[in-house]
Amino acid sequence: QVQFVESGGGLVQPGGSLRLSCAASGFAFSGYHMYWYRQAPGKERALVARIAASGTLTDYVTSVKGRFFISRDNTKTTVFLQMTKLSPEDTAVYYCNAGPNYWSPLPAMPWGQGTQVTVSS
Repeated sequence: QVQFVESGGGLVQPGGSLRLSCAASGFAFSGYHMYWYRQAPGKERALVARIAASGTLTDYVTSVKGRFFISRDNTKTTVFLQMTKLSPEDTAVYYCNAGPNYWSPLPAMPWGQGTQVTVSS
């Protein structure tokens, strides 16, 4: 069955960096576009970044542009999110998901457990 295992979260000071990983299994990873979402306390889950199946195209929500970088390794069926210059507003549970349509990034798979990122001094 489809499974996402997110890892790499933790407590970090403002201005710090973290690298999240999402190990995917149970579907044809290299044929799907991959997405990172986050859900802050009291808010809806929201798309943060996406990467095309080939890895040649990426997009970010405005608030993380120039600070977050998404990448993927199709040989390891893993997607990454390098996060830099973190601020308290980035505090959230981060999830990955996959979908067939890059320009309509609707998650098509069951959610994993996510990984908590807390930015605080």
